[in-house]
Amino acid sequence: MGDVVRTLPAAAALRRAYPGAHLAWLVETPSAGLLESQPWLDEVIVFPRRPLVEKLRESYSPKQRAGAFFGAAGSFLRFAGELRRRRFDLVLDFHSILRSALLARLSGAPRRIGYAAPVGREGSQWLATERATLIDQKISRFDRNDGLLRYLAISREPVAAPLVVDPALQERVAKSLDPGPTPIVIHPGSSDRTHHKRWPAERFAEVARRLSERDAVPSIVSWGPARDDHARASAVVEQSKGAARLAPATASLAELAALLATARLYIGGDTGPMHVASLVGTPVIQLLGPTDPIENAPWRETPSRSLRSESGGMDIGPDEVVSAARALLAEEGIDYHRTPEVQR
Repeated sequence: MGDVVRTLPAAAALRRAYPGAHLAWLVETPSAGLLESQPWLDEVIVFPRRPLVEKLRESYSPKQRAGAFFGAAGSFLRFAGELRRRRFDLVLDFHSILRSALLARLSGAPRRIGYAAPVGREGSQWLATERATLIDQKISRFDRNDGLLRYLAISREPVAAPLVVDPALQERVAKSLDPGPTPIVIHPGSSDRTHHKRWPAERFAEVARRLSERDAVPSIVSWGPARDDHARASAVVEQSKGAARLAPATASLAELAALLATARLYIGGDTGPMHVASLVGTPVIQLLGPTDPIENAPWRETPSRSLRSESGGMDIGPDEVVSAARALLAEEGIDYHRTPEVQR
């Protein structure tokens, strides 16, 4: 999800540059709902990778595996044929890995633009017809995506709302919250494969207690689809001694975006929801572990603070988080991002 979310500002700039074009986005199922809620997109094409993989995994005997393989291959070829029949003129491969480059090639588009190595990985650069070389590679993923805009000489002036939240949905989510001051959203979870991005539940709870007791700022705790996310969120609420409560359940990424848009501040790890919060304009505190603080920086247009311990782990102190929260609640953040340069 994080990669898709961080492509939204660049894609919204494409719409501004080509207002009359048919703009389609090829994406996998988990992120489709968020994109389908964006009014500036003409079409969302869903690549059914997960169903294809699950079909292969459910096969046990050699005969079943063979049948599943040919069934999956047939489904993939039908998808590729449908993609090609759309007759796209231009494909921008922001991801630039083998899978995305192969799908771009199968689209039949005569012009396919990706990144040169080392940003283009797994040989993806050889399937592109044009390759943009980033001169400065130590930049955020948002800025890296802007590199393809610079290659096409498209203005990098930020779009006012790269992630549009449906006002009716936001109003419905806001009504589901308890009356009182606008809350902070705490998101303690991460994906099943990124436990190293998780800050201890008891520290989130301490931050919620201190902001409630001294600043009278309430907190709600959100969770995602990972296996133990709800349990972690519940642990934060329990240990907060009444300073935090569970956020309303969000059935889709569009609902999560609406929830985050109602918050006055977001506190969480280096995850997709953190980037969603920054794109809807909610100031964020990013708690970093071993991941790169420059590559994974929040969107520059939203006030933010990124905290990381000297050890590179998640041993960030609650004092740092509380201080950052109070600063962000009082003032705007600082921009540490750099502009990408590209070679044609």
